[in-house]
Amino acid sequence: MALLFRIRERQSTPAREVVGGLTTFMAMSYILFVQPAVLSMAGMDSGGVFMATCIASAAACVLMGLASNYPIALAPGMGENFFFVFTLCGVGAGAGVFRLTWPEALALTAGVGAIFLLMSTVGLRSMLLNAIPDALKSGIAAGIGLFIALIGFEWGNLIRHDAATCVHLADIHGNYVAALTLAGLGVVMVLMAFRVRGAILIGILATTVATWAVGALTPVETISFHGVVGVPRGLDQTAGAFWNGFGTLGGKLLGEHALEVVGFAFVLLFMDLFDTVGTLVGVASRAKLMVDGRLPRAQHALMADAAGTVVGGCLGTSTVTSFIESVTGVASGARTGLAAIVTGACMLAALFFQPLVQMIGGGVNIAPAGAAPILRYPMIAPALIVVGAMMMRAMREIDWDDVTESLPAFLAMVSIPFTFSIATGIAIGFVSYAFGKLISGRAKQCSIIVYVFAALFILQYALGAWTHAIP
Repeated sequence: MALLFRIRERQSTPAREVVGGLTTFMAMSYILFVQPAVLSMAGMDSGGVFMATCIASAAACVLMGLASNYPIALAPGMGENFFFVFTLCGVGAGAGVFRLTWPEALALTAGVGAIFLLMSTVGLRSMLLNAIPDALKSGIAAGIGLFIALIGFEWGNLIRHDAATCVHLADIHGNYVAALTLAGLGVVMVLMAFRVRGAILIGILATTVATWAVGALTPVETISFHGVVGVPRGLDQTAGAFWNGFGTLGGKLLGEHALEVVGFAFVLLFMDLFDTVGTLVGVASRAKLMVDGRLPRAQHALMADAAGTVVGGCLGTSTVTSFIESVTGVASGARTGLAAIVTGACMLAALFFQPLVQMIGGGVNIAPAGAAPILRYPMIAPALIVVGAMMMRAMREIDWDDVTESLPAFLAMVSIPFTFSIATGIAIGFVSYAFGKLISGRAKQCSIIVYVFAALFILQYALGAWTHAIP
């Protein structure tokens, strides 16, 4: 084993690799609670999503460890999961908005994953990523962070709809869900301030206990304890559904909605490219695995990432990507792929904690008795807010003195939460960046790929507006 992973060569030990893998799992395990809650909003079985998440993540981690020998763990990405629900499936969108069924969304995810895999073998992924301006990468990443945080505020019952201002601070009096969310947020903040490993996971569990206690000690109905360990079930509800989605998705791709489907595919491609390469470079730099500014075996790592997405789409979960939380394992001493394999083993072991996950991800019904349920998630909301805050770090990389760089990045960032659409934010970012470079006489500073997709986004919007204007 030591020879296979070159543990001694990288100045590590098997014990450090195991500890590093466990640490990474604790840091990223919040996704096991968040993912079923998010994708179930699109009508998917939460148990099936949970099982698909565990299996696809484990497979991707093992592939990463064996193929690239990097201590990088993978799981369904934050941002990609919300894009899946709110943009691809159009949950909460008004009438007339183009959307996919969740089997079609899984088919698109698996199909784009296969394209990722093909691109990785011929080096096109890095070529495409390099064509995207750094300013847009930073602005879009920060915008996704704001979007995730906004959902965290909504799920934590901290904000409410307002007819005059669209959104408003919720009434705190008697709002036990908001109180629990703030308490959980405080716990996570304190733990992170003292660099406690698994701070987000501990915060989720602590808030769950507090939520259960409120329901046990007061007349308020919150959550019920149904055990911690159980036999996993539900995968039959999601696995293979992508195959049925391919047929109807093909019809939309060949019909009048071709531009929308191509746009969705590009956004999925862009998001996974950005997440994966950014994480690979960040984690490898921290582990001192870069050689002359380059990452050896990068193609193997990209292939493992793409394969994870294909497996996830086939089983029933959204895009699988590399997790930046892997730096916590590196900080604990991990330097090889053995750590990633340990994290994958933990993901498989998590399969048997399905009752706990379903209790946390099931939410709290705050609707009056007899009314349609209104679910809020005080156990998960603090994690979303914290993850959103962590993603805002990307704004440091923007050149704020160059308006052709900073304004498109800003527009992309604010458009994502304001329009409740990651795809819209990316489109606005591309169009404004191409426009800024053209009118300033610096057209050569913008790649042809940005111009092409800016034109496609404009065409998609124009055709959509024209179609809706027809009586």
